[in-house]
Amino acid sequence: MEWETVIGLEIHTQLATKSKIFSAAATAYGAEPNTQACAVDLGLPGVLPVLNEEAVNMAIKFGLGIEAEIAPVSVFARKNYFYPDLPKGYQISQMDLPIVGKGHVDIEVDGTTKRINVTRAHLEEDAGKSLHEDFHGLTGIDLNRAGTPLLEIVSEPDMRSPKEAIAYARSIHNLVKWLGISDGNMEEGSFRCDVNVSVRPKGQAEFGTRREIKNLNSFRFMQQAIDFEVDWQIEQIESGRQIQQATVLFNPNTGETRAMRSKEEANDYRYFPDPDLLPVLIDEALKAKIKADLPELPTAKKQRFINQYQLDNDAATILTSSRFLADYYENVVTESGCEAKLSANWIVGDLLGALNKAGLEISQSPIEASRLAGLLKRIADNTISGKIAKQIFDTLWESAQTADEVIDAQGLRQITDTGAIAAIIDEIIAANQKQVEQYRGGNEKVFGFFVGQVMKAMQGKANPAEVNKLLKDKLQ
Repeated sequence: MEWETVIGLEIHTQLATKSKIFSAAATAYGAEPNTQACAVDLGLPGVLPVLNEEAVNMAIKFGLGIEAEIAPVSVFARKNYFYPDLPKGYQISQMDLPIVGKGHVDIEVDGTTKRINVTRAHLEEDAGKSLHEDFHGLTGIDLNRAGTPLLEIVSEPDMRSPKEAIAYARSIHNLVKWLGISDGNMEEGSFRCDVNVSVRPKGQAEFGTRREIKNLNSFRFMQQAIDFEVDWQIEQIESGRQIQQATVLFNPNTGETRAMRSKEEANDYRYFPDPDLLPVLIDEALKAKIKADLPELPTAKKQRFINQYQLDNDAATILTSSRFLADYYENVVTESGCEAKLSANWIVGDLLGALNKAGLEISQSPIEASRLAGLLKRIADNTISGKIAKQIFDTLWESAQTADEVIDAQGLRQITDTGAIAAIIDEIIAANQKQVEQYRGGNEKVFGFFVGQVMKAMQGKANPAEVNKLLKDKLQ
């Protein structure tokens, strides 16, 4: 039997506010345990939550970024459950009236564009964290995260493969960073994914029973977890067993998922409106103000790069994979005044390759846009050859010098004097008559031999175009 995978994602992204969603406590990462949890976060008697306005603005910004409905009235609710790291015994979240309604994200997989629908995105507070590693037979509770503002982004079950799920998650990850509403740091827990997975016979309309894989904090783990879960569910069904709805955890050490508990439904949490928080009213003026401040969004910028700079789809996709990279590229194009494709080729190939090898992000690049632009200027005006440029690039990576400083210090200016090049070519031809006869006899591959000999004799400084032209004339 042929099976179809059905996937939906719930993404929790930590909003980049300086204080928590209902208190003035700090949200900075890495503080000593329990030093950033105030009386409001702990739900102590006599305290009241006060909504962080900036968290609301960030949620609206996200909603506009996915062309979603923004609710004119949004209500907070209490989600009741007991867990040691939830000191109040409930989590303030949203149920019936979330701040962001239906929207969509377009993804591209294997050259095909697909629309993934977003059901909702709602604001909520994070819980604390249970720590098991450093305690023998005990669990430590760190409440620093309690009250940290989260935006939970819930998709429709529109994805049909791990590739699509990861493309969607990456798109959301890029967008929240692009909009400046989250740092998206997965290692620090700023971006976490719960993946709902089910399988059904190909062609069946009814969904299978889903299992929710909790708290995946890397795209690689997401791929592995979905792959294992799909295979496990198919094996269970084909063996005559039924899938039980459950919450499961992924173990990256074994590459396997395991059931943690039976899956709760909304009524298990006894949601009811939070009596301490008034409804949030969002008018058209606020939406218009936030929309006016939105940056050019990734999809629009990608299409502009294709149209304005004549880039191919792959290069435009890479260059708009982060806002910093897109800005870096346009700065290089503007400052160099060079062909946009040349800038794209150097950034996508040489710069990103070097950054990947060094384990660095584009924001950590040792070569600033202005210095890379200076290098490309000298390629464009034939001061240096592409081969020499590679050598200079390595020096720029290791130092603070400009391309011009490296060229002058190392005497790397390209030789364009046709007389000097012709003299070297005459010497090479005279010393390699056997190869001359081969070339004139129809073996055109030998031409590369002559090019290499000339470039070697001139230490790579000869203008390649002149070398090729003069060689062809003299070898006829």
